[in-house]
Amino acid sequence: MSNTLDSQIEDGCAVLTGYRRTFQAGNNGNINSISDRGTQLPGHREIDKFGQNRDSVFFRDGVRRIDFVLSYIDDKDGDKKAERRREFEANLEKAGLELETEDKSESDDRKTYYLKIHAPWEVLATYADVLKIKVPFKASDIPKAREVPLEWLTQPFRLPDNIMRPEPDYFTAPFDKSKVDFFLIDDKDTFFPPSTRNRIVYYIMTRCPYYKEDRLEKDKTGIKRLLNNGTYTSAYPLHDCKYWKKAQDMQCESERYHLYKYWAGFLCFYKEQPLNLIKKYYGEKIGIYFAWLGFYTEMLFFAAVMGVICFVYGVLSYEDNITSKEICDPDIGGMIVMCPLCDKKCSYWKLNSTCLSSWQSHLFDNEGTVFFAMFMGIWVTLFLEFWKRRQARLEYEWDLVDFEEEQQQLQIRPEYELKCTGRRLNRITQEMEPYLPFPSKCARFCLSGATVLFWVMACIMGVIAYRLAVYAAFASVMKDSPTSKIQLVGSLITPQLATSVTASCINFVIILILNFLYEHVAIWITDMEIPKTHLEYENKLTMKMFMFQFVNYYSSCFYVAFFKGKFVGYPGNYTYMFGKWSKLRNEECAPGGCLIELTTQLLIVMAGKQMVGNVQEALLPLLRNWWGSRKGRSHPESTYSRWEQDHDLQNFSQFGLFYEYLEMVIQFGFITLFVASFPLAPLLALFNNILEVRVDAWKFTTQFRRPVAAKARNIGAWEEILNVVAILSVVTNAFIVAFTSDMIPRLVYLYAYHTGSKATMRGYIDNSLSFYNISQIPDTYTTKCKLTDFFSRYRDYRYPPGHEKQYTHTMQFWHILAAKLAFIIIMEHVVFVVKFFVAWLIPDVPAEVKARIKRERFLVQEYLHNYEVEKLKINHSAIMKAVCVACQ
Repeated sequence: MSNTLDSQIEDGCAVLTGYRRTFQAGNNGNINSISDRGTQLPGHREIDKFGQNRDSVFFRDGVRRIDFVLSYIDDKDGDKKAERRREFEANLEKAGLELETEDKSESDDRKTYYLKIHAPWEVLATYADVLKIKVPFKASDIPKAREVPLEWLTQPFRLPDNIMRPEPDYFTAPFDKSKVDFFLIDDKDTFFPPSTRNRIVYYIMTRCPYYKEDRLEKDKTGIKRLLNNGTYTSAYPLHDCKYWKKAQDMQCESERYHLYKYWAGFLCFYKEQPLNLIKKYYGEKIGIYFAWLGFYTEMLFFAAVMGVICFVYGVLSYEDNITSKEICDPDIGGMIVMCPLCDKKCSYWKLNSTCLSSWQSHLFDNEGTVFFAMFMGIWVTLFLEFWKRRQARLEYEWDLVDFEEEQQQLQIRPEYELKCTGRRLNRITQEMEPYLPFPSKCARFCLSGATVLFWVMACIMGVIAYRLAVYAAFASVMKDSPTSKIQLVGSLITPQLATSVTASCINFVIILILNFLYEHVAIWITDMEIPKTHLEYENKLTMKMFMFQFVNYYSSCFYVAFFKGKFVGYPGNYTYMFGKWSKLRNEECAPGGCLIELTTQLLIVMAGKQMVGNVQEALLPLLRNWWGSRKGRSHPESTYSRWEQDHDLQNFSQFGLFYEYLEMVIQFGFITLFVASFPLAPLLALFNNILEVRVDAWKFTTQFRRPVAAKARNIGAWEEILNVVAILSVVTNAFIVAFTSDMIPRLVYLYAYHTGSKATMRGYIDNSLSFYNISQIPDTYTTKCKLTDFFSRYRDYRYPPGHEKQYTHTMQFWHILAAKLAFIIIMEHVVFVVKFFVAWLIPDVPAEVKARIKRERFLVQEYLHNYEVEKLKINHSAIMKAVCVACQ
């Protein structure tokens, strides 16, 4: 396919070369050469240095639009790079592009050259035909959707119609150069919008060689290689104006100014996004990202409201928490002495030292937790299903229904061609193409998988080892006191709380450090696999980066939720991580369960990530923007050109959206996977995303150069990742309620083991703690404060010392375990049944959109048929006239 397309483009280039010679002759030599450090480059226009406003998007003649800009500087390797530039620019001109150079003496820094590129009509028409770009041919006569009832209620959130719909609705069809009169071409200079023009020019540059015709070095091709080897320093299309004021030239659209005014300002946080204008200016790929981010933020509102309701229920039922009252009661919790939390260094401790954490735990560990966990399982399904509908509507409105991946994305990567020296016949194209042998591919895949697995396991083990070590250290320091004063130590800060908070904070710092490392590792592994196409490379990198980030951010949460306190053993027979030689005894949960520690972990990591991310995205660029704006506003327009202003902005890399999606998907994991432990997580995410939309909009309009427009009909591989996270979230929340929360043991006690005629939670704490005879403790577990006159307690359901089954699990333990497993099965089945029913009930494509698509296809075919019939009639009439003339 790639070679066939190349042949088509070469034919087009030959036509364009002939056209360009005609154009040059017709302009009486108006296009002349210009000196490039003493070297004459053909086809460059002489620069007029006097009297023109340089804040313009046009050539010096004020007619031809600048579609792309390349910049370069002189350096030590100047001759070699100059030769590359000379060949590259000559080949660009052979493809029909027109060039104009700005000498370094005209630039602000006096060392940068700027090469301006213009694509004339013939080039745009040829490549629009090759790339099958859809263009309008008739105004749409399909009635618009009926207005929503009570639409006046949404009026405060709406933007002006000219901003929301910058273009009228048209019927479109793939451009055909042979049918120019079929399309609505009022002005050839403005028929193709700037985003389409820069996409075509960039496509030409990525396939343009920089070798001489007599030296066929296929690897020396494309602007990307020239940027990597330093031949050019940057390549970018121009913004249409300054962001803080409209363009003075009436031919400019000033769309950047409108985006900044109506979209990027934080005071617009309650307004809808001008998605059509975003798509028109930046392309569909960026437009679909902001559409998804906005829809995600809207749906978060409902989850946040329900989370607040559940939290308020926990606050209102605060005084009814009998379990916490017993823990805090000096006559109950104050009289219960608990077994040491670590070996030798830890002492015994009173149960009422966990009074504060038990009250805090009740705010999140209550009956509302079960309801909220089930609600979020259904919410995530509604979010994904309604997003598919919104996406389908955007596909129709943005004319992406029949869109297939661009040839630029599907073409073979240059790195693949270089590293894969083998050739084989493609059965489809019947052409020889490079390929990677199966043994090599298998070996690379195995090495890649082993590397990923190693990093994942190393990260998990490191987190667990740290927590165990710091837990023992804190317990030793905080509990090094006489037994008589034990109730006065740690009333506010316990070893469990101290370990949880410090481990979470340090873990968050480590996460930030590892992010940089994981990024390089993921790129290295992906490069090692040598993906064939650009789309395959992006998808592979997406999966690896998400896996690393998944482990990096969630490993501590998974440990606290599903492993901590589950494999502890009992006094005299504790379980150790990595064996007894490690002396790292597995952590225990507090008597109220591990849910509050999971909440602490989730809150610190999630909130910390959002704060750091907002500082990186907003505060630092704000300082840079202040300096840049000061420079831009202080320079007169006659000296500070539009291409220099954009050159001073940040480059928008090909992975720019990748990191934006990754940030939001990681947040999505926090509010779905562990939301049962922290119902306020959706509220934090909502506040963050309201800010995120405007920060990202501000960055795009003020900080970044204008990206090359790219098409995309969906959010790509991220959609599958969201589906996987959504399914996994049902399982994790069911297990959190069953095993991390103390809900099931309390319910079993309430309905099966309470004493007295009235069901009450009184006596639950005493029932949930087992006895251990201090005199039986081995010497290896001797603590600094050894007691021998009474029994100590520990959290478990085991027979007391002296019983014929001493220290084995009681029947209540097995009843609780059965109840937990039953709850998991019931909750998962209920939620999954509702999920699948909702997914079946809600079609992915709205019926209205389906009807409109069918209607538009019918009308397009009808108009094309009528056009062909009329054309045949005209040709037939012309032939008959010619025959009549010949007969006469």
